Amino acid sequence: MIARTLRAGLLIAALGVAGCTESTLNVAGGGANAQLPQRIVKEMRAKGMSRSSPILARVFKEENKLEIWKQKTNGRYDMIASYDICKMSGKLGPKFIEGDRQSPEGFYTVRPGQMNPNSQFHLAFNIGYPNAYDRAHGRTGSNLMVHGACSSSGCFSMNDAQITEIYAFARDSFRGGQTEFQVQSFPFRMTAANMARYRNDPNYKFWEMLKEGYDHFEISKVPPKVDVCEKRYVFNRIAPGAAFSPAGACPASTMPDQLATAYQTYRSTYDAAFSKAVSSSSVATKASITGLTEAKLVSDWTTRRARGERVSMQPPSMAHDGTVSVTSRMGRIDSPAGRRMAAVDAEKAAKERAAEQKRLAKQREEEAKQLAASRAAEEKAAAEQAAQVPSAEPAPAAASPATAQAAPAQQPEEKTGILGGMRKRLTNIFGS
Repeated sequence: MIARTLRAGLLIAALGVAGCTESTLNVAGGGANAQLPQRIVKEMRAKGMSRSSPILARVFKEENKLEIWKQKTNGRYDMIASYDICKMSGKLGPKFIEGDRQSPEGFYTVRPGQMNPNSQFHLAFNIGYPNAYDRAHGRTGSNLMVHGACSSSGCFSMNDAQITEIYAFARDSFRGGQTEFQVQSFPFRMTAANMARYRNDPNYKFWEMLKEGYDHFEISKVPPKVDVCEKRYVFNRIAPGAAFSPAGACPASTMPDQLATAYQTYRSTYDAAFSKAVSSSSVATKASITGLTEAKLVSDWTTRRARGERVSMQPPSMAHDGTVSVTSRMGRIDSPAGRRMAAVDAEKAAKERAAEQKRLAKQREEEAKQLAASRAAEEKAAAEQAAQVPSAEPAPAAASPATAQAAPAQQPEEKTGILGGMRKRLTNIFGS
C-alpha cells in the first residue's frame, strides 16, 4: 500500500461556531464498542477482507453519500458500505473560514487521537481540517467531523446507527495496525459528465486539482500519497532526498512509471468523454459557494446567530454574478444566548411602546389646546364683527289730530319774510 503523508489538523478543544462543537465531559453511550453486523462481516469474507484490514472513507456531497472502502488481501481496496448522509450544511465547494457552514473538500487524514467515543453527537471522529493545503491558503475552521445525531453546521452528520457502523470500521482497522486512514471529500463523483456540467463553476479549477487524486484512486484502487507544494495538491510524487513544503516550490519529483502510463491512458479516455459530455449535458447543477466573499457573509450571519441576535432563518446566499439574496423570514436560535437577546428585545420594545403612548397622549393634549384656542379666537372675531355693523334710525311718530290743529301752520322761510316786510312799510305809512 502506498504510504500517506498528510498531517491531520490540530484538534481544538474550545467551542467553535463553524463546526460541530464537542464536549469531552459526556459519557460514552455504549456504541463505541459495538460490533459490525454479521451481514457486513460475511460480505467482507466474501471479498477477501479481514475485520481489521485498513479502510478508506470517500464523501460525495452532491450524491449525499459516504462510502467505506476496505483493503483486500491483494492490497487493493473495494467498497464495503455506502451510507446516505443524514445532514450536511453549506453548498458545493471548499470550506474557507470559520463559520461559513461549508463542509470541507479535499484529502484528509484521521488518526486514533481524532476518534471521540464520548461525543455529544453519539460517536464522532475529526476529519483533520484544516490540512496542509487549507493552512497554506489561510483557511480556518475547527471541529469538522463525521458524527451521529443528524445535526450539522459544516460536518458530515449521520444517524446514530450509521455512525456506529462507521466508527466500528475505523476502530477495528486501528486495532489491526492501521495508523491513519484517508478521508477523500469531493463535490460529486468526478466523472466526465459531471465535470462537464460544472465546467463554468467558479470552483472548477480547484475541482480539477482534486480530480487528479480521484483519478489515481480510480486507476489503482489504492489511496494516493498526498503532498502539498506551491499551495496545491500533488499526488503519488516521489522526491528522493527532498521535502514537500506547502507554500514552497515543488521539488523535482517523479511518478511511478506504471501509474504514469495508466494515468495517461485514463486521461485520454476521459478527455474524449468530456468533449462528448460538453455537447450533450443537460442535467442541472447544484448551488456552489462563490468564494471567500460569500464565506464571510455566511460567517458573519453565523456569529450573530450564535450571539442570539435576530437574523434571517437561512444564511445569505451569493449568486455567481455577485448578487446577494437573504430570506425575509427572521428568527433566532433557541439557546441561552437567544433567550437572553429575546428578553432584551422584549424590554426594549416595552419601553418603546410606553414612550410612544406618552408621545401620543401629549400630542392629543396639544391638539385639544389648539382646538380650544381656535374656537375662542373664532368667537372673539365674530363678536368684534357684530359690534362694527350700525343700527337703523327710528321713524318719527305720527302727530295726533289735536296736535295738528293746535300747531300753527309753518310757512316757508322765504314767504314769511316778504309778507313781514310789506306789513312793516304799511304801518310806517298809515300808522298801526
